[in-house]
Amino acid sequence: MDPTSQDGPPVHKEVIGMTGNAGNSPSICPTLRYADAKAAIRQLTEAFGFTELAVYEGEDGSVAHAELAQGNGAVMLGSKGSGSRFDEAMKGGGPTGVYVVVADVDAHHRRAVEHGAEILMPPTDQDYGSRDYMARDLEGNVWSFGTYAPEVRG
Repeated sequence: MDPTSQDGPPVHKEVIGMTGNAGNSPSICPTLRYADAKAAIRQLTEAFGFTELAVYEGEDGSVAHAELAQGNGAVMLGSKGSGSRFDEAMKGGGPTGVYVVVADVDAHHRRAVEHGAEILMPPTDQDYGSRDYMARDLEGNVWSFGTYAPEVRG
């Protein structure tokens, strides 16, 4: 179900984009497509600590649109093969890489390992002062988690 549809479930203000870029809404949201979006949501929430904000299923049970939060940022995702304009535009895209800022890299890494995530690089102190690790999700996207937080100036 399209989250902006007037015929579907009620639209909630906590869903990204429904209030513009106001308050705590992130201004950049990576968007990914998955062959098995439900498995991706499970891995991202269980292994990588994301919080599920919204999941809208299509009539066929696929994920039409989902939003997951981590800190003050978010990702949007859905199932491949929906036939939507966005799905067509993303065809052939990926895998991709996403960097997520976390406070405790080692604890985050332990959680990912406990949930069977494929670790590409263990927690490593970088020469630029960050501590990072990298993991691959079930469909090949690379997720980097670390302490480097770019300073955004308004």
